[in-house]
Amino acid sequence: MMVRIPQVLSPAQVAECRQLLQQAQWVDGKETAGFQSAMAKDNLQLPQDSPEARAMGELILAALERNPLFIAAALPSKVFPPLFNCYQGGQSFGLHVDNAVREDRASGLKVRTDLSATLFFTNPDEYDGGELLVEDTYGAHSVKLPAGDLILYPATSLHRVNPVTRGARVCSFFWLQSMVRDDGQRSLLFDLDSSIQQLNRELGAGHASSVQLTGVYHNLLRRWADL
Repeated sequence: MMVRIPQVLSPAQVAECRQLLQQAQWVDGKETAGFQSAMAKDNLQLPQDSPEARAMGELILAALERNPLFIAAALPSKVFPPLFNCYQGGQSFGLHVDNAVREDRASGLKVRTDLSATLFFTNPDEYDGGELLVEDTYGAHSVKLPAGDLILYPATSLHRVNPVTRGARVCSFFWLQSMVRDDGQRSLLFDLDSSIQQLNRELGAGHASSVQLTGVYHNLLRRWADL
């Protein structure tokens, strides 16, 4: 399941982050890649312990905690500290799959990567190329979102970033461990939750049908949650 989360960051927050990104010191992105990914990865990245990365990471995590669509889609248990990358001058990231487990060396936090997330800081008209292509059983899906928007997709998916031939593509990326490990189960819960919210809007909160379906939702979550 792929879910677009619009306006995770406000225009003012995006502008604040872009100022920090302009003054930061970038390094070769291969430093944080696994063995196989390093052969396909060509980009720049902020050191995870840089003050700019820490400040922006805290801003993003706080925004996600307040975002009901993100919570409903991800059912997050653990979130890896956000990382930041830049593609320019033909840089790209070839087809790969993310590591199953990521460990934050600073805190020792280990995250099973059920979901991958990319948050955009540059608008589509600021660069050519740079599409995130995510492959699933229905084919390849191309993603290129406005600044402040986030795409959430299963970390089990093969994916790549096309070469950036003009301008620069700057994003944050990170991984999440969900309370519900299975993507199919998460998708069913998300669809059910969305239907309950629609019923509440159409029939009013507390309608008997909504209450019953809410009970089904929580009983399924109780059955599937891995805490």
